[in-house]
Amino acid sequence: MHKGRLEAFSDGVFAIIITIMVLELKVPHGADFAALKPLLPVFFSYVLSFAYVGIYWNNHHHLFQAVKHIRGAALWANLHLLFWLSLFPFVTGWMGENHLAPLPVALYGGVLIMAAVAYFILVRVLLAGHGPETALAKAIGSDFKGKISVVIYAVGLALTFLSPWLGVALYTAVALLWLCPDRRIEKTLAE
Repeated sequence: MHKGRLEAFSDGVFAIIITIMVLELKVPHGADFAALKPLLPVFFSYVLSFAYVGIYWNNHHHLFQAVKHIRGAALWANLHLLFWLSLFPFVTGWMGENHLAPLPVALYGGVLIMAAVAYFILVRVLLAGHGPETALAKAIGSDFKGKISVVIYAVGLALTFLSPWLGVALYTAVALLWLCPDRRIEKTLAE
């Protein structure tokens, strides 16, 4: 099966997720900087989630550059990833509206964990269809960043009940880790 349709559908879902998130930003009632202050947690949540959606979109794009073909299992694995990403607008809005309260921040972390697990599953399904000696397998390697991200998310989720800011700090640290582009696939394909 050709990968183009899956990529086009996924790109559309990524765009819709970002659109829904930005629509949750409400215009303040007031024309001074004081009117913006209550919106800071909402805006911060949006910026963090926008970065995450961008990171997933970027990595998804690079991943599928190395993919030659897909099977039905990859379609389901991709839908599984998109499901968790589609929850970003909800958890982003809840976390921001409640000024980073423990339960919304913990749920945000839970969705981050599940999205990371879903991405891991997608990669494994794609690797199973391509074999160990392909450019895709060589580019993915041991995927240390992917594995350590899940651990940091889990620690952040647990620490959220001690202090939501600790959880948010760890979620932000993972985003910063991934903002440096992952060039494994580009580098492998260029060789």
